[in-house]
Amino acid sequence: MGGVTPASLAPILLVLGDEELLATRAVTEAVAKVRSVDPEVDVREYQASALTVGEIAEMLSPSLFGGRRLLILRSGQDARKDLVAALVAYAKNPDPEVQLLVLHLGGAKGKAFADGLRTAGATVVPAAKLKGHRDRVAFVRDEIRRAGGKCTDDAAEALIAAVGNDLRELAAACSQLIADTDGRISADTVSRYYRGRVEVSGFTVADATMVGDVPAALEALRWALHVGVDPVPIADALADGVRTVARVASAGRGNPYQLASSLGMPAWKIERAQRQGRGWTPEGLVRAMQVAAECNAAVKGGSDDRAYALERAVFSVAAARQGSTR
Repeated sequence: MGGVTPASLAPILLVLGDEELLATRAVTEAVAKVRSVDPEVDVREYQASALTVGEIAEMLSPSLFGGRRLLILRSGQDARKDLVAALVAYAKNPDPEVQLLVLHLGGAKGKAFADGLRTAGATVVPAAKLKGHRDRVAFVRDEIRRAGGKCTDDAAEALIAAVGNDLRELAAACSQLIADTDGRISADTVSRYYRGRVEVSGFTVADATMVGDVPAALEALRWALHVGVDPVPIADALADGVRTVARVASAGRGNPYQLASSLGMPAWKIERAQRQGRGWTPEGLVRAMQVAAECNAAVKGGSDDRAYALERAVFSVAAARQGSTR
C-alpha cells in the first residue's frame, strides 16, 4: 500500500459483477487502501434496499468531527429510484473526505444506477464471473503472481483440471501451493499435489469435516485417495481448515472486511470460517488442532497407513466438534 495518498483514492468505486470472490476482494482492497491513508477511517456498510434518501444524505454530508469515511453500499441493483437519483447527483461532486463504494451485480436490474455512476466518473472495478477458460487460466496465473510466485500456462491448466472452475477453490489451491513450495509452480508441481484428482481435493475433505459432515468427508477422502491424490496436501488442508476456524473464532465476532486486515487473510475465507465455526467451543478447537497436528506427523512419515491416519483424523475432528455442541 506504499505510495497511497488521499488524492489517489477514487471517490466513487463501482464494483460491477456477480462473482462473489472478486467483489469481496475489491471491498477488502478498498478498505485496506483507505486505511493506509487514515487508520481511523469510519467504515460503514449498508444494504441499498434498506436505505432512505435522508439517511444517505446524512452519511455523505461533511462530518462535524472531521475524519475520513468509507461507505459500502451492497446490492446496488436493489436501490429505489429516489436513492439512485440522490447518489448519482452526489457522484458528480463528491466530498473528498468520503469514499463511496457501490456493489452492483451488473445485470439488467438497476442498470440505470450503474450507468449513472459510470457516467458521473465512478471508477469501475470488474467483478463479473469468468466465463472463458482463458480467463480462468489468467486468474490462476495472477493469483500466483500476487502471492509472489511464478506459474506457467500449463501449470494453470493442470490446476484448473484438478480443482475445477470455482474461483474460491482455485484461489485456495494457489495459496496452498505457494505455501508449500518455493513459489515456482510448474505442471509437475501441480501433478504432485493433485495427481489423478478430478472432482475432489483436500479442501473438500476439510470443509465437510469442519461442519461435522462425516459421511461426506469420508466419501471425499476415499475418492481422493482412490484416484491418487497424495495424502500430504489432504492433511495440510485439514490442518489449515482447523487453524483458520480457530484464528477467526479467537478474533471474535466482526465484519469480515474489517477483520481481513488484522488477520491477514481474505474476507471470503473469514466468512467461510465464521460459518464453519458455528457450534465449536474453544476447547473443541484446541482438541481439533491436536488431532490435525498428530495427523500431519503421521502422514508425513510416522505412520505405515496414511489413509487410516486421515480417516481417524476426520472422525476425531468431527468428534471434537460434536463435543462442542453438547
